[in-house]
Amino acid sequence: MSVVLCLTDGLPDSEAWVTHLYMRGHDAQAVDLKTLASMKGDQWSRCALVIANASVKQFAADNAAFAAKCRALKADRIVLIDPPAPQFAIKGEFNGAVLKITPAEDGWRFASEVVARFVDDEQNVAAGDPQTYNLLRLARRVAMSDVTVMLVGPTGTGKEVFSRFLHNCSKRSKEPFIAVNCAAVPDTMLEAVLFGYERGAFTGAHHPNKGIFRAADGGTLLLDEVSEMALHLQAKFLRVLQEKEVTPLGGSKPVPVDIRVIATSNRHMLDEVKVGRFREDLYYRLNVFPLATQSLNERTGDILPITIALLAKHVGGFAKIPSVSNAAIEKLEAHSWPGNVRELENVVQRALVLAGDGMIETDHLMIDPNDVFLADDMDDKRPRLQAVSA
Repeated sequence: MSVVLCLTDGLPDSEAWVTHLYMRGHDAQAVDLKTLASMKGDQWSRCALVIANASVKQFAADNAAFAAKCRALKADRIVLIDPPAPQFAIKGEFNGAVLKITPAEDGWRFASEVVARFVDDEQNVAAGDPQTYNLLRLARRVAMSDVTVMLVGPTGTGKEVFSRFLHNCSKRSKEPFIAVNCAAVPDTMLEAVLFGYERGAFTGAHHPNKGIFRAADGGTLLLDEVSEMALHLQAKFLRVLQEKEVTPLGGSKPVPVDIRVIATSNRHMLDEVKVGRFREDLYYRLNVFPLATQSLNERTGDILPITIALLAKHVGGFAKIPSVSNAAIEKLEAHSWPGNVRELENVVQRALVLAGDGMIETDHLMIDPNDVFLADDMDDKRPRLQAVSA
């Protein structure tokens, strides 16, 4: 949770800025000039400042004084907001720490989501749906303990993102977070990758390797798609969890390890146990605290925040983010997203190509597989999309 100080007096929807940031999980506090000038940053490790651009000169005489006051507040993310204008505008300054934003007259929702994402100190979970906030609140409580977590959900719903969130909220956050995809590593190599090996343990082992378990010592180990692990490895993995020690291949002496394990799967694990593809004892050892992610179409409130996070990712930061029209937002939220966030990311990347430097409109959203690129005419430089039948 981020502390966000809001001085939005004089802006349309002044109170709505504070409310929106609060609804997005921030500790948003409305302040006036006098209160803000007297505040110190002793109460928090960092904060963000959202301030109407017209109030900046009243708050500080010049840029140097403004920067000094922000340092005293420990404000490492500052947003300067202008009154709405016909077109959305955004600009970054001071190496990305300051964002100047002008909302479009009919685009307050988009602008407010950009601000909510920018001031987020965690920058790893884009959320706007009540169900997702409930999951994040529960995840924060789980993170405070060292219990093993079983995280299940459909492919592309952000299981690794939630795993990193658990790690970042835990007492192990300063230690390594290491992820290994059990489905991506061949069974013949996975044992060596996980447990490590001594020199000469097998052909080609010219140098010892400590393996993933020991590399994650003190931190968090994410075993992605753990249901893909071979049965003979499951037995060895179970022993590591029980004894908290690992014996490298070719070695005879067990090495103690202190790790927090998070396991993920896109399958129903009890079904895997019933058909004999997953050990029952390992399942119950991993399923100490179960969490589940949902499909994107079940949490439509997350679509716009995730879209903004993806835009920032692919354009090189929030300062370069293009505007998205209200009609385009409605189109995104109306789609069922069978491919979840991965499908949404593909659509965002295509829209950036088609929109160029302009606003992303509905015509730029190639969602349907049958959408094809058509030029309207030689005079119209905006690409348009039209659905055609197969």
